[in-house]
Amino acid sequence: MGSNLEPVAVTSQKHDPAWKHCEMFKNGDRVQLKCIYCGKIFKGGGIHRIKEHLAGQKGNASTCLRVQPDVRLLMQDSLNGVVMKKRKKQKLAEEITTYNAIGTSDIAAEFTDTCGLNTQVDLLPMPQAIEHTSSLFLNRDQGPNNRKKKSRIRKGASSSNNLPIINQSKRVNNQVHMAVARFLLDARVPLDAVNSVYFQPMIDVIASQGPPVSAPSYHDLRSWVLKSSVQEVRTDIDQCSSTWARTGCSVLIDELITGKGKTLLNFLVYCPQGTMFLRSVDASTLINSTDYLYELLKEVVDEIGVRNVLQVVTSNEERYVIAGKRLTDAYPTLFWTPCAAHSIDLMLEDFKKLEWIDTIMEQAKSISRFIYNNNILLSMMRKFTLGVDLVDLGVTRSATDFLTLKRMQNIKHNLQSMVTSVEWAESPYSKKPEGFALLDYISNQSFWSTCSLICRLTDPILRLLRMVSSEERPAMPYVYAGVYRAKETIKKELVNKKDYSVYWNIIDHRWESLQRHPLHAAGFYLNPKFFYTTEEDVHLHIRSLVYDCIEKLVPDPKIQDKIVKETTSYLNSAGDFGRKMAVRARDTLFPAEWWSTYGGGCPNLARLAIRILSQTSSLIRSKPGRIPIEEMHETTNCIEHQRLNDLAFVQYNLWLRQRTRSRIVWTPFPMKKWNLSIIGFPGGNKCRRTWKVQTGWPLTLLWEA
Repeated sequence: MGSNLEPVAVTSQKHDPAWKHCEMFKNGDRVQLKCIYCGKIFKGGGIHRIKEHLAGQKGNASTCLRVQPDVRLLMQDSLNGVVMKKRKKQKLAEEITTYNAIGTSDIAAEFTDTCGLNTQVDLLPMPQAIEHTSSLFLNRDQGPNNRKKKSRIRKGASSSNNLPIINQSKRVNNQVHMAVARFLLDARVPLDAVNSVYFQPMIDVIASQGPPVSAPSYHDLRSWVLKSSVQEVRTDIDQCSSTWARTGCSVLIDELITGKGKTLLNFLVYCPQGTMFLRSVDASTLINSTDYLYELLKEVVDEIGVRNVLQVVTSNEERYVIAGKRLTDAYPTLFWTPCAAHSIDLMLEDFKKLEWIDTIMEQAKSISRFIYNNNILLSMMRKFTLGVDLVDLGVTRSATDFLTLKRMQNIKHNLQSMVTSVEWAESPYSKKPEGFALLDYISNQSFWSTCSLICRLTDPILRLLRMVSSEERPAMPYVYAGVYRAKETIKKELVNKKDYSVYWNIIDHRWESLQRHPLHAAGFYLNPKFFYTTEEDVHLHIRSLVYDCIEKLVPDPKIQDKIVKETTSYLNSAGDFGRKMAVRARDTLFPAEWWSTYGGGCPNLARLAIRILSQTSSLIRSKPGRIPIEEMHETTNCIEHQRLNDLAFVQYNLWLRQRTRSRIVWTPFPMKKWNLSIIGFPGGNKCRRTWKVQTGWPLTLLWEA
């Protein structure tokens, strides 16, 4: 610190809590503040910037790395209080501005409703100068003889004529909120129902009708309202089905085991416009019958139209393999495809079975269980991690295990700060055997280095699992490349063939059923991002699979010959494929969009490419809650069964629609120039993820094996 800085005492008039954690100096005519923890000097910004510095809030000041956690939380609470005050002031100012902008006719209408006058009588416009002294004010109060009351009203209006309307608006809003809360609580509706995208539109429609509004009866909701909702959903499905001739679609068969042991099969249809639920079938007694499964698959394909269906996606059990093969024999123009997400999840399961990974996983789980089973420790951990949880939920149990291990690695220093703090030392939990074990693990550098290696080995597989499970964009163009990239990442990490061959064998074993699937090979071949950055040897290696795909999906031999001829233009970047715009768009447009934009010179190949690149590769991993699918199969009343069937049909499709609007966003493979061999794809990969999970499940159960 320079010698020209003179210390200045902080007077008692400084009431902000941040003054206790800084020192004030004077440099000439300027006042500078210094953090007492890290010694950083602020030449401007005042006490607010010091507070942001201590609270760790990004923006105008850097974060203090030495401040105590309790001080950081105090500063954060203080900043939040300031923000709330500013927001209240802004809201008040907006309401005042809105009220001042109300015209004379709006005020007259409001007064008319308040006084109970006949709304059919036309009111004369009232001058603004005599607005508050008109007979309307006198009649609304205690009459024209009440001079004292009239004087009080005139005085209040002249001083602040906005406040009565604002207070009334707040009162009305509070009444609305309480009315909604009473309904939800009395009907035992979960409070997160207000997060539905249809909640606010419902409020808006009710408010737009004006009083009085009659609520629908129970009979109305069960009868014509439900039928109208079913018709509305079917109209949406019909709009999506109009695009199937161009993009094709995938039939998804999702097997669900209920709490009572029943096996339900949910039939869905996927296309780029979204996923749609068709129906649910109780297959508890005949689930192991391949003939029964084949008839079900055949019936759904006939309903959708065999010309529109490119593939039927199921799980990887043997009964589905047999039924799928019979289906492809009956319909030679479609594929049966096992769920790619299931195969990738099995890779992670096999990784967990390796002895050295299993040892680290058990140690990490013991840390998680000990913290989450004690509220005091959980609060202490969140205090030191600034609210970041230890458990990171994935799309599967194995994904959750490895993502939590990665989260633990990211907050390593926060956990180490916790176990070395005075608060931990004074806690009775630190004296327990589990506390000593937790301290040993978190303080052990070997534990953290092993965690880091596991995260580096499994990160590309986790990214691939998120990619194939996402419905944001079709995953078919990226699966083939993703598997090779995962293998190449492991090879670069371990170098020695003896070391990485163990993990390669796991990947090859689980990916064997999909490795030579023509759709995945064609998806890679027709993706310009990968095609133009790979060597010719790779093209030759998978070209035979692409020809298998052409022969199966295009039964007309003449069109087959045209497609093969047009692949030459695609290979040589001829015509529009070689435009600078098309070259730039390889990395910015999704593959199907790229072909739709620049494939006009090769119409037959472009038509096939769009259909292939528009498909998914996996079943839906998450299941909707509170949908009466199980109850529908339990009732014996045919009328009640039909009503529950309609209810499940509407609710499932509304859930799928809302899921589409709030999608998990992923950015697949923005890669640089590749130098590929047949065994792997070197190159970079960046994956951006926006993840929001709301659940009331015990996190410990998700983290345990």
